[in-house]
Amino acid sequence: MAEIKIGDVLIGDNHPCYIVAEIGINHNGDVGIAKRLIDVAVVAGCNAVKFQKRDPDSCVPLSQQNKMRETPWGYITYLEYRRKVEFGEKEYKEIDDYCRKKNVQWFVSSWDQVSLEALADFDLPCYKISSACLTDINLLKAFRSKKKPLILSTGMSTIEQIDKAVEVLGKKDLIILHSTSTYPAYYEELNLRAIKTLRERYGVLVGYSGHETGIASSVAAVALGACMIERHITLDRSMWGSDQAASLEPSGTIRLVRDIRLVETSMGDGIKRVFDRELPIMERLRRVEN
Repeated sequence: MAEIKIGDVLIGDNHPCYIVAEIGINHNGDVGIAKRLIDVAVVAGCNAVKFQKRDPDSCVPLSQQNKMRETPWGYITYLEYRRKVEFGEKEYKEIDDYCRKKNVQWFVSSWDQVSLEALADFDLPCYKISSACLTDINLLKAFRSKKKPLILSTGMSTIEQIDKAVEVLGKKDLIILHSTSTYPAYYEELNLRAIKTLRERYGVLVGYSGHETGIASSVAAVALGACMIERHITLDRSMWGSDQAASLEPSGTIRLVRDIRLVETSMGDGIKRVFDRELPIMERLRRVEN
């Protein structure tokens, strides 16, 4: 299986799992909250943090724009709400500076071409294509034109739709993430064996983007061969926002990274051997030698 380099980090079968803390829009439009979430990711030992970027005027359907919604900013239209939670160039410059200071990579999933171009001046190490955008052929072509590694999430997608996306993107510097787009996801919906299915079908590196509430399945995904794990993080699952309930709080984020690294250490090389620390136990317990 090929290696892919994101920034200065190699990803592949013989490298540690690349762990992405998905901040998304859990910052609720507040750079201070975003920085606190970056701190959580750094303390936990994540490799990167990821944000979501949308152009509300492009992404919000006309039928939804004027629908009223209760928000922390009052009773406003859905379009107004989407504008409130979006960061612009000024905020992302502050995030870029902060991530450099904290020595952690950051990147974005852009949901439209306006948002993709809005961040063109930042030297992002890769681009993430959300599950919602997997069938947007023009956007896929725009992502590939950036000539950076691409991460493709596959939630709510048929195998035929994924086939088409991979055909458009090509397999060079491509990581596919198995995912189930329910928030939070039930464990019976996770279908982790699809990680192997995607690896065998496309011959590219495959990771896992989880939206469940616990950490066990994400750790299991690493044992099943996932080269990348992406999980939403939050300061508190009771905070306002659509993704908070499917996110890990700081303690859960720390446990996730800890347990993934323990599993990686436990996998070994597959050669059956007797370890030196077993020898005195063997001498004491084994009654018959062959």
